Amino acid sequence: MSVARPLPHDSARLHVTGEARYVDDIPVPAGCLHLAFGLSDFAAGTVAEMDLDAVRAAPGVVAVLTAADLPGHNDISTTPAFHEELLSTGEVHYLGQPLFLVVAKSHIAARKAARLGKVTKTERTPILSVEEALAADWRFEDGPRIYQRGDPEAAIATASRVIEGSIEVGGQEHFYLEGQASLALPQEGGDMVVVCSTQHPSEIQHKVAEALGLPMNAVRVEIRRMGGAFGGKESQGTALAIACAIAARRTGRACKMRYDRDDDMMVTGKRHDIRVDYRVGIDDGGRILGIAFDHYMRCGWSLDLSLPVADRAMLHADNAYLLTDVRITSHRLRTNMQSATAFRGFGGPQGMVGIERVMDHIAHVTGRDPLDVRVANFYAEAPGAEDGGGLSAPRSPEASPPEDISKQKKPPVQTTPYGMEVEDFCLHGLVAELVETSEYRARRAAIAAWNATNGVVKRGIALTPVKFGISFTLTHLNQAGALVHVYHDGSIHLNHGGTEMGQGLFQKVAQVAASRFGVDIGRVKITATDTGKVPNTSATAASSGSDMNGMAVKAACDQIRDRIAAFLAERYQAKPAAVRFEGDRVEIGGESLPFETAVEMAYQARISLSAAGFYKTPKLAWDRIAGSGRPFFYFAYGAAVTEVAIDTLTGENRILRCDILHDAGTSLNPALDIGQIEGGYVQGAGWLTTEELVWDGSGRLRTHAPSTYKIPACGDRPEVFNVALWDRANREDTIYRSKAVGEPPLMLGISALMALSDAVAACGPAYPALDAPATAERVLMAVTRVQG
Repeated sequence: MSVARPLPHDSARLHVTGEARYVDDIPVPAGCLHLAFGLSDFAAGTVAEMDLDAVRAAPGVVAVLTAADLPGHNDISTTPAFHEELLSTGEVHYLGQPLFLVVAKSHIAARKAARLGKVTKTERTPILSVEEALAADWRFEDGPRIYQRGDPEAAIATASRVIEGSIEVGGQEHFYLEGQASLALPQEGGDMVVVCSTQHPSEIQHKVAEALGLPMNAVRVEIRRMGGAFGGKESQGTALAIACAIAARRTGRACKMRYDRDDDMMVTGKRHDIRVDYRVGIDDGGRILGIAFDHYMRCGWSLDLSLPVADRAMLHADNAYLLTDVRITSHRLRTNMQSATAFRGFGGPQGMVGIERVMDHIAHVTGRDPLDVRVANFYAEAPGAEDGGGLSAPRSPEASPPEDISKQKKPPVQTTPYGMEVEDFCLHGLVAELVETSEYRARRAAIAAWNATNGVVKRGIALTPVKFGISFTLTHLNQAGALVHVYHDGSIHLNHGGTEMGQGLFQKVAQVAASRFGVDIGRVKITATDTGKVPNTSATAASSGSDMNGMAVKAACDQIRDRIAAFLAERYQAKPAAVRFEGDRVEIGGESLPFETAVEMAYQARISLSAAGFYKTPKLAWDRIAGSGRPFFYFAYGAAVTEVAIDTLTGENRILRCDILHDAGTSLNPALDIGQIEGGYVQGAGWLTTEELVWDGSGRLRTHAPSTYKIPACGDRPEVFNVALWDRANREDTIYRSKAVGEPPLMLGISALMALSDAVAACGPAYPALDAPATAERVLMAVTRVQG
């Protein structure tokens, strides 16, 4: 069976040889035109007049479009609740906002011409900070969203000790290797084909159709692969796709657009930054009795996906800890900056950093090992979690019905602040194993000894857990479709609604298909994601790609397999249940047929060898306004131990070692999952240590290129990097009892921030209160603070 085998990424060889084809590699028709936006050079105000004569006269320019030239809705928003203009009609809300569109004969001609526009403007003072947005009451929704359980104020008032603090956590640039890109190909009858680097083909289809005044069946969107996305291509690709489609209709020629890196960073949104204020009451053992959080999230100028991002930050404010009396207040603040958008973890990491800071602060105040404080506040271990399940655990990786538990008494289950039962909590066992394999206790003692005798270089260590909910919090998005064809030579053609951005989704789903038919993975070919084959797809996001598309493909394959089995059972006078598909053969009674022979026989008997599969995630019920229900199908877990060293004279710091144990359920592909965990950790650590976004007082992003924005490089990875999978089957009926491994590993990087805090704490008695990203400058300032 191909599932659970550590097979290489299906495009790995193509990636390293340069043969993998991305949007910008596709040969374009003769006469293809190229587009570029003319961008605002101010952050807030109005455009009185635009003189575009020099733009139109520039070499190679074919057309220049303004908002008045657009044929349909001038709206690229992901939600009808907010109008987000493709081209400004006069109001400017951030520096870098598109004002006009240049259509030219080459990419460089379009970019050069776009810089020649002359804009007469009236500027306003931009609103940039949390304090400015609060003072102006410039926010999304009518006020702060509040989720509460119990009476946190009373619990805090009766606590033996109260701790207050605040942490600021910066945003993050996606820095995908392939920038935003789109290609529109006009068809007969006014139809349009769009090839776009996007995580959400159906959203591109919908918005292009709306902009052109067409039904969705007149627009087809295709994407084979992206060179990275991380959430940055969930909603941010619509501007390019719509612009290309409009220009293609106007000129009758293919139109292509790609952002250069500087433009990409100036125009597109980033991870939401956040300030988390907290007030917590604890007992003498460091257990939380009551806690109140205030989230101040800067959302940028448009709504985009800020509401569900801020919601998910609230939903992960507990992380792995039971909070009985808790209030989480979330302010979604509007500012004159690029519209913040989806980023791996989708708000969850921001919420988790808040509670992990609280745990770190409690440990410092009480003088306890931070790990002991964390474990003392954990949710209770789920029954059977140490061996991979409880009463409803599967007996094998294959989906099977649970035991009869109607007469067995279930133990009480603890719930999250929003009322979801935590039925699968396994971190007690997982963390205990990681503590042992990483030698955490011995290393912590050795670090304490080192710090006692070394004045300049200090070391720190931290173990932080992850409990991350898997599903879209917008319930109707938890659906997926697939289309499977078996050709009569025994080859299999597969298409589904998920998109490939380097994470290995296509390989995992191909392994599912091969396993359902009992054939070698080489028989299966997955083609580009195409809205003409699988309609109404959800974005490949929320860590749900393998879960949902794997189940949809399973459903389609099983239909075809069952038809073949029924046909062969009748032919060979047997029962369909006796037909087995394994080892590239079909076994029935005493007969053993090559798979292709069985398929050819079914084809000649006029048995349908094509099927569409569909899946919807079960058990979900969520009221985001009330803040109650079950927004997630299950939780994924993990933990990381990070050891760091800091130079107390300069703030320079380095990650020395990282040990990770992560819960992937019954992994579909251990090699791909470990790769995702390694990459997720490094990206999370980069967010919290080196990746600093800086806007000046006029609203200009100053860190808009690799020269000023520092993502982790190969030399920044831990010198010792140990990653292992917590190999336990998922309690829930997911595809082969696996768990999502897209977003959860990013939050393992929080351990790097807490390890730096631990190292700074060795410099003096005061609490470090280290903000993120913990750049060398911030580390040095924190060292100075604790030294007094």
